[in-house]
Amino acid sequence: MRKISMVWLVLAALWASPLLAAPVAKPINWKVGKQTFSGFLVYDDASKETRPGLLMVPDWLGVTPAAVDKAKQIASDDYVVLVVDMYGKGVRPKNPTQAMAQVKKMYADRPAMRARMNKALEVLRTKAGKAPVDTTKIAALGFCFGGSSALELARSGADVAGVVTFHGGLETTMPAAEGAVKAPLLILNGADDQGVAPNIAGFEKEMNAAGADWQFVNFSGAVHCFALETANSPPGCVYNERAAKRAYKMMGSFFDEVFAQ
Repeated sequence: MRKISMVWLVLAALWASPLLAAPVAKPINWKVGKQTFSGFLVYDDASKETRPGLLMVPDWLGVTPAAVDKAKQIASDDYVVLVVDMYGKGVRPKNPTQAMAQVKKMYADRPAMRARMNKALEVLRTKAGKAPVDTTKIAALGFCFGGSSALELARSGADVAGVVTFHGGLETTMPAAEGAVKAPLLILNGADDQGVAPNIAGFEKEMNAAGADWQFVNFSGAVHCFALETANSPPGCVYNERAAKRAYKMMGSFFDEVFAQ
């Protein structure tokens, strides 16, 4: 009888406690010129309390279920996250070959990257009153190609609170002008990422010349894709749990700092 009573006590406690809400992902479309783009607005709708907004640019596969899951993980009840579509509605690479074709187009057209990122920023700001986003506190983050996109937003002079990149590309054909980078930067990089390594010195020189506020963190033993749980393409694109946990904690501390200003 005592065991049964204990079971009922536990069940009663669960029923009496509020259910934990999970972030919702609401489809959202916008236009850049005549082209339509399609992403998701992700946030916990159990509370109407306003919170900072984040532009999150996925890796080269673009807007995928895995990217939306990552946005939910990051959003929790702390942020409103816009999952940014950089390719256009319906353009969804199915494999690395198709993804490479898309990123090559984007890397060859930096003005288009900047235009698409700035439009996404504008879209998130228009959600005030429709989603619980504090439009005075918006930052950006990105993974791999998404990190490159977030950096182009910063180089364009966008008025955002901060930018974080996870194993993002650093090179550009349009270096930041002096005084252009208004946002503090947190660059989270795998120390064994051979694709990024040749561009580190040039990036640091560019940011110093621009007068940017930047931090560069290398994680030992980590390669490209280290922050993405789904990455499993050795040797060059592999999830690293140790590095990822540290990197996400650093991102959280960074956003706490820049949003408090």
